[in-house]
Amino acid sequence: MGAQIKVKTDPIFKGIVATLLITGFFILASASIGITTSMKAPPYYFILRQITMGGAAGLILFIFAAKFSYKKWKTWALAVFLGSILLTSAVWIPGLGLKAGGALRWIDLGLLSFQPSEFLKFGFILYLSAWFSSRGGRISSLKNGLIPFLIITGVASSLLVLQPDIGTLGVLAISGLFLFLVAGGKFTHVLILILIGLIFLGILISLEPYRFDRLAVFRNSEYDPQGAGYQARQALIAIGSGGIWGRGFGMSRQKFQYLPEPVGDSIFAVAAEEFGFIGASLIIFLFMLLAWRGFYISRFAPDSFGKLLGSGMVLLIIIQSMINISALSGLAPLTGIPLVFISQGGSSLAVTLLEAGILLNISKTT
Repeated sequence: MGAQIKVKTDPIFKGIVATLLITGFFILASASIGITTSMKAPPYYFILRQITMGGAAGLILFIFAAKFSYKKWKTWALAVFLGSILLTSAVWIPGLGLKAGGALRWIDLGLLSFQPSEFLKFGFILYLSAWFSSRGGRISSLKNGLIPFLIITGVASSLLVLQPDIGTLGVLAISGLFLFLVAGGKFTHVLILILIGLIFLGILISLEPYRFDRLAVFRNSEYDPQGAGYQARQALIAIGSGGIWGRGFGMSRQKFQYLPEPVGDSIFAVAAEEFGFIGASLIIFLFMLLAWRGFYISRFAPDSFGKLLGSGMVLLIIIQSMINISALSGLAPLTGIPLVFISQGGSSLAVTLLEAGILLNISKTT
């Protein structure tokens, strides 16, 4: 009787994920000092919540996904997608949905609240991966590729528009578009989708004045500096004042009641102020390393579903991260989405670790 061969997961990818996770905890611990001081809360309040709500739950999901055969996800893809739609729709149930900042994006269970759109993004990409892999070469056709893809994307997008959560909508739509191209979609169809998306975005901007203001701020950094342009302006001040080497860990000034959402979507600006150009570049480099290794794992998956699912998981993580960093750096309009692995948000961190675990499982087969 021969010895059983134990298949190992990719050690490089595990190291990248662990480094991003630990880096995120340290940056959040520093960025939260300003808020905890004004709240008169313990200095460890936010980091303890992140570790218990996101880290602990995420670790369970990470281990589960790393051990659970990725091929079985294909059987559950439709159920997971429909479940994520129902879960996201639950924000409109009276007494269950939690409204904050004018948006209905959270489910409040008393001791626990979470953002169901994080699960919607995952369910959407999971179902697309299963659907694309079952269609083969027919993805390039109008009837069997472009139109069904538009319908699937439209169903998921409509929920995010109604909340509203345009930032998450952007991550979902762009990730789906790239996955459509990877699956074999025609380039001309991709151009059609981009045109439809731009028209739809124009309509959304025209419906809400604050969206127009964000676009105006992007085009002109001096636009309404004490109103709509305040966050973008303070973020650039924080990033610029970090210089090459930064002020030092814990030494950010902008996090003290100057920079809005220092533990949320503005956290990269705090990191850039404390660690400078070198530190900010290293954070971006870590995400690029994750993209490289994630796509490497996906490329050598033994079947089309594994290739698409792995690519989709990487796209979700990288596109959201790059949108966040670009917005704070003045390279894109502000969206309000968190920086993966680093910003406060238990549901975001937990789902991200689930996605990383799936990639690890795929790596067993490469």
